[in-house]
Amino acid sequence: MNLNSESVKKVLSKYKFRDVAIEELNKVPRVHPDMKLVTARKTLDFCVCLDGNVSTGCSYNLPILLWLLDSFPFTPPICFLRPTSSMVIREGKHVDSKGRIHLPGLHSWDHPKSSVNGLLAEMIVKFEEEPPLGTKSPAQGDNPNDLLAYVSNLSLDEGGNRLDQEVKVSVIGGGDLGIAAVLSIMAKSCVDKLVLIDIPESSTKGGTVDLEIFSLPKVEVSKDLSASVGSKVVVITANAWSDEQSYLSVVQTNVDMYRSIIPRLAQLSPKAVLLVASQPVDIMTHVAWRQSHLLPTQVIGVGCNLDSERLSHIINISLVANNTGKQAWVIGELSENKVALWGNMGPGTDHLQALTPVSNSTKPLMDRALEMLKGRGQRSWSVGLSIADITHSIVTDKKKIHSVTTLAEGWGGIGSKVFLSLPCILGENGSTRLPGVALGSEDEMKLRESVACQVNLFMQLRL
Repeated sequence: MNLNSESVKKVLSKYKFRDVAIEELNKVPRVHPDMKLVTARKTLDFCVCLDGNVSTGCSYNLPILLWLLDSFPFTPPICFLRPTSSMVIREGKHVDSKGRIHLPGLHSWDHPKSSVNGLLAEMIVKFEEEPPLGTKSPAQGDNPNDLLAYVSNLSLDEGGNRLDQEVKVSVIGGGDLGIAAVLSIMAKSCVDKLVLIDIPESSTKGGTVDLEIFSLPKVEVSKDLSASVGSKVVVITANAWSDEQSYLSVVQTNVDMYRSIIPRLAQLSPKAVLLVASQPVDIMTHVAWRQSHLLPTQVIGVGCNLDSERLSHIINISLVANNTGKQAWVIGELSENKVALWGNMGPGTDHLQALTPVSNSTKPLMDRALEMLKGRGQRSWSVGLSIADITHSIVTDKKKIHSVTTLAEGWGGIGSKVFLSLPCILGENGSTRLPGVALGSEDEMKLRESVACQVNLFMQLRL
């Protein structure tokens, strides 16, 4: 691997973490000697790419292209298959029609625990199970250079582009929150069709009859899950609260309801992002992920998005955020154990620096803002607005950062498969989690307590 060529050195000199990036790149040829370092243009900027073949242990090598952004290795590579003229891409769970690769390791990327060699090892395992390339028949005459043209025009920093195909969103649950979500999403004008499904298992009944009476353009009301087929986003607001007294019994009722709907929803819309708003959101997002068998990038919860937006607004009013160029975030469990962080805001910011612990000088202000949040209840319409905000970022591929419930394993040393609210970049392919940061002892204790409580609860649930 030629790290000393003038073109490579020139591009790497502009990387934010040049020395760390070079150290990581030097490890690649020891395991994968066929991988070469090249430069390429990504929209108006240049970046370095790893280009070459990886042996899968099968009858062919896997030609891949890894784009390394200027914040590498603290942000994950953008990975593509690079088929030859005789190959055709087999779209599947980990590869889309353009050859872009989606793996759990990319979602949970957390350098230095995550590495290029570790990512390539994960590719080998996944693609031995499900080969992503086949031999092209004479009738398949697509130009393989189309993929390179697509990649060359790729931009992760520019969002807001609508997809060419019809955008469909489904909301599951006809209660007040379901209605609020429908009205809020339609107000954003980001979908072509919206389906509201009032399932019989849900105890949250509301105004679906009124929606049928006063019909809205683009809105369909149904009681059949099959109406959600082909959705880009499936929002789940349904709850099935029982009259049981114990918290465990109440949560178990919701888990049982999910068992009857989640697998079917995933089957009907295998490429959808599931957005969970049922309570408790951290637990139910975890349940939805397990029952759907979708990638963790495809299953998120509303989490602390509303609290983050509210906190940022309060801080902005005090002018602190405007003076520091930072935005406030709420992460962790949607409970008293929530944790506040600072983050850089605006397009083009370095995603590594998007999270920093609150300093001693800013902690009193943050504590005061969090106290103000306690007086603001989360009513159906306010959560509906938050759902619409998240949905808009996904269906328009906005690449906006939200604090949403996501798989937290590997973030900041968390070793358990639990779901917590963490800042994630949201786009058409779901979520990309931002790297972890070192927290203060008090905030670290809150997260650890949330993890322990979730692990203990899951041991008691019948999944």
